[in-house]
Amino acid sequence: MPHENQPVYFAGKKLEEATCAMILIHGRGANAEDILSLSAHLTHPGLAYLAPQAEDYTWYPNRFIFPVEKNEPYLSSALGVIDKIVKHIEENKIPSEKIFIGGFSQGACLASEYVIRNPKKYGGLFVFSGGYIGALNQEREPNCDLQNTPVFIGCSDIDPHIPLQRVQETTTLLKAMNAQVTERIYPNMGHTINDEEIALANEIIQKSL
Repeated sequence: MPHENQPVYFAGKKLEEATCAMILIHGRGANAEDILSLSAHLTHPGLAYLAPQAEDYTWYPNRFIFPVEKNEPYLSSALGVIDKIVKHIEENKIPSEKIFIGGFSQGACLASEYVIRNPKKYGGLFVFSGGYIGALNQEREPNCDLQNTPVFIGCSDIDPHIPLQRVQETTTLLKAMNAQVTERIYPNMGHTINDEEIALANEIIQKSL
């Protein structure tokens, strides 16, 4: 599978000493060390941060609003990488309700898709400029219960990579799955993360721990 031999980078507490963990997923063309820099801003003294690296700096080849099959087998491999990390964290006696999953751009899409496909109570989901994966205008039914998992989803109204429609569809689906969603749409922001988004994500961390 495409991503299975790629490294995972770490920051914060050693996993065996941590009380909680955060998986950070980079975007297309970026790398794990880039997204791991968020560990300086999304903070808690007990956190271990884990950031997987995609093969060739991309998790899947086509846009996230293409039909799912157009991004295989890369998408399944990427989801498998995240699942392996979640299981490794849980094996270190950190339960899912103390695991945070977040990402930017393509990484945000992968984070939301993983949580939707693997519903349970998480510490939080942070979707910075992204949404779930699949064709636009293709209705998606809620498949289970996220048990009040707190979610932050933020994006620009003019993001050139992320259609506003998909952000809103993602919010609707996550709410239908019993997540507690905070959505923010920022006028003319572009494709980036702003200070308010970091602050709102930190509020979720503090309330969850």
